[in-house]
Amino acid sequence: MTWNIAAGHGNLGRTADIIRSMNPDVVALQEVDVRWSERSAFVDQADSLARSLHMNVRFAPIYDFSPRQFGVAVLSRFPIVSWTNHEITRLSTQQANATPAKAPGFLETVIDLRGTSVRVFSTHLDYRSDPSVREKQVSEMMAVIGQSAMPTILAGDLNATSSAPELKPLMASFQDMAAAADGGDMTYPSEAPTKRIDYVLASSGFTVSETRVAATDASDHRPVMLTMTPCRK
Repeated sequence: MTWNIAAGHGNLGRTADIIRSMNPDVVALQEVDVRWSERSAFVDQADSLARSLHMNVRFAPIYDFSPRQFGVAVLSRFPIVSWTNHEITRLSTQQANATPAKAPGFLETVIDLRGTSVRVFSTHLDYRSDPSVREKQVSEMMAVIGQSAMPTILAGDLNATSSAPELKPLMASFQDMAAAADGGDMTYPSEAPTKRIDYVLASSGFTVSETRVAATDASDHRPVMLTMTPCRK
């Protein structure tokens, strides 16, 4: 599952309820607050969701003004055996007159899926209409992911449609699993979605048997969940 939760949209309990109702094994989250501000009551949302859902969690800050943090996370019912918070180029929303620069927030986890190691990345790309930062981010993500025999899933809010030129390297290298299943459902904006910008991409060797985009306004994005199976060698 992948979901941009918009910092809980003012109701983290509702966020937890939606995830619980969909019952995923692994969740990539974006726009997660950790003691960030009044909008989320200074709650550590990553830890709170993990406790409420009885899942393991790793959180990767994009912005770190300790103890205030904002970033992405991965929840998992299976053991998370390692994790890395990689840097990619970002255009900060926290600095006046910012220029693109490397910053953290590209989260890589390795999950032990009943004896099969699976890499799961959670990412959130630049939202601006100018695609230049996203283009750089895609190139840098591809370099981080590299060539690996380990099954790999890249999930998150890419802030672009699947036909966007800047996403072509990703679409050429990975399976667009939701599109493979049913042509892809719209994910944004949640109340009346007009485009699909939230994705689960996977390396070869995965099969998908079911996909679901939940109709909820618990965030400004709709959550995407797929039932996927990695090939075991």
